[in-house]
Amino acid sequence: MNRFAKTLLVAALVGVVAMAFRVSWNAQHDVARTVGADETAALLYPFVVDGLMALALVATLVLTGKDKTFALRVLAGYTVASLVLNYVHGLVPELHGGGERMQLADWDPANWVLVLLATSLPVGSIFFGSDLVAKVLHHRAPPITDQDESDQLTTNRLGSDLHESTIEPPPVVDEPPAVESADPVPVIEPVRMVESVPVVEPVEVTESGPVKAVAAAESGPRRATGRVPQSARTPRPTRTPDELLAEARSVTADWSDAELTAEAIRKAVRTSSANGRTLREALKAERAEQEESPEAEAA
Repeated sequence: MNRFAKTLLVAALVGVVAMAFRVSWNAQHDVARTVGADETAALLYPFVVDGLMALALVATLVLTGKDKTFALRVLAGYTVASLVLNYVHGLVPELHGGGERMQLADWDPANWVLVLLATSLPVGSIFFGSDLVAKVLHHRAPPITDQDESDQLTTNRLGSDLHESTIEPPPVVDEPPAVESADPVPVIEPVRMVESVPVVEPVEVTESGPVKAVAAAESGPRRATGRVPQSARTPRPTRTPDELLAEARSVTADWSDAELTAEAIRKAVRTSSANGRTLREALKAERAEQEESPEAEAA
């Protein structure tokens, strides 16, 4: 609907409301004269009733919540009151003209109720009208937030939280110190425990689309930790000193003299520290003899 059509519609509505007010004004003017109002008061009486109806209607368009409910009740109450006064004016022909004071109904209780209604409307108009105006003046419209901006802020906040979250690496169990023993007892190194750590992939935040799902992967099952009981260990045959020396000789064939240490030999052939020192001395003695033999032949 264009602007001209809207203007025409509003003008037509104003005209209909003005004509309806004129019809209602006649009845309320006559009723006001009947209940004792003078000519000026009777002239203003319709503005008190129908004018508050218009004010309550405007308040319902502005207020929200409980205040709007209150404005609707005021509008409904004064609409019913105006309807009753117009009905009585049409029901009693003697009221037309409103020149003399008379009863609004033949039954006294009904007449008392109608008189109370007609005389209380101006007082109610003052009270309810002032309250509605105060509510409208103190009303604050709720802030309008942009839905797209709100979604973007939520997306950015979610992405920043995911990037800030870091996963600490699992602690590594230190190896226990080697225990020296005279017998060649096989030493089983402790199994290192690696906990399953979820891997979080970086999150891509786009302007038009939602946040992509976070892919989480877990490593294999956790391995058993701690020392293996003696009964559960795999029996290993005991090696003789000659077998240990032959194995150490083959392992350290390409080692330099600096690399030939008791600890390195112990780890290579998996024996005790005492055997490692014994093998080191034997290997060094063999190398010394091999170096002296070419010199003797040359001499």
